[in-house]
Amino acid sequence: MEIILEHISKRFQKHWIFKDINYSFITPNTYALLGPNGCGKSTLLRILAGMQNASQGKIHYIDNNVVKTPINEIYKSLSFTAPGQEIIEELTLREFLNFHFSFKKIMPELNIEKIIELIGLGSNSEKPIADYSSGMKQRVKLAQAIFSDTELLFLDEPCTNLDQKGVEQYKQWIEEYGKNRLVIIASNDIREYYFCTHQIVIEDYK
Repeated sequence: MEIILEHISKRFQKHWIFKDINYSFITPNTYALLGPNGCGKSTLLRILAGMQNASQGKIHYIDNNVVKTPINEIYKSLSFTAPGQEIIEELTLREFLNFHFSFKKIMPELNIEKIIELIGLGSNSEKPIADYSSGMKQRVKLAQAIFSDTELLFLDEPCTNLDQKGVEQYKQWIEEYGKNRLVIIASNDIREYYFCTHQIVIEDYK
């Protein structure tokens, strides 16, 4: 798949966050959206995901020479997570994973039990997610995105709330399950995007 941005700009009220971004993202590749807090990294990632509209410009999703519209098609090919993303905390981990993978394909080599093992929360799998620490919840968010069998993987500040063990876990998952995908990371932490072969500095588009 190829995602083409044509003159993408975003403003809030009278303030332009970024202007006139022309860029192509192509599968399989890894990209980092870089810059300090407030520069527009998360906003651009949500625009790429079809979750937010640009103020100006056009975005095209091209797969086998067929243009897809985000609202009708792109979500089927996309996994996404961000610090503010909500998960159903009333469910146990096992219930949540079963629910999530009832509408997202799971990686062929995985199943629910294997994912629980990879997350390292087997002893907590029957507890409500509401009882988890912030780091445990972040591992669940990453798992539901990374282990979904989608061509597009978009992660916003993926190591938020993770301790060093969680960061190492994230790196292992990306290295093993990020292959042959279009991966885009919004970050200002090198631990999160060290593997990205392309970097886009958002402040260059002010």
